[in-house]
Amino acid sequence: MGIAVQIVEIAASSIPPDIENPSVERVNIKVGKLSAVVPQSLKFCFEIATKDTPLEGASLSIEEIPVTTRCRPCGHQQTLTSPEFKCASCHSGDLDILSGRELDIDSIELAE
Repeated sequence: MGIAVQIVEIAASSIPPDIENPSVERVNIKVGKLSAVVPQSLKFCFEIATKDTPLEGASLSIEEIPVTTRCRPCGHQQTLTSPEFKCASCHSGDLDILSGRELDIDSIELAE
C-alpha cells in the first residue's frame, strides 16, 4: 500500500498547476522482477489509494522489467529466466545485476 500511495503522491504532484480539474487516465510504471512488487497487489492498492484524488478512476499500467546480468569473469550478458544466478557461459556466480530492480513512474496520461 505504501508504494501505491507514493505513486499517487508523485503523479499528483507532477500535474501542471495551470490545469483546472485535472483527470488522469493512466499511470505507466516500470517494475523490475527483483523489486519485490506483486503487480496485481499493486494495482489493487493503487485503486484504493487514488480515491478522492485527481487520479481516481485512472488505470495503472505495469511493464515488468526482466533481470539482466553481466558476468564479471567472462563479460557474458544474459536475461535470467530462473532463480539461479549463474552465468550461462562460464557458470560463475559472480554477476553484476544490470536491470530488474526498477520501480519507476514512466509517464502519466491526462484526459483531454
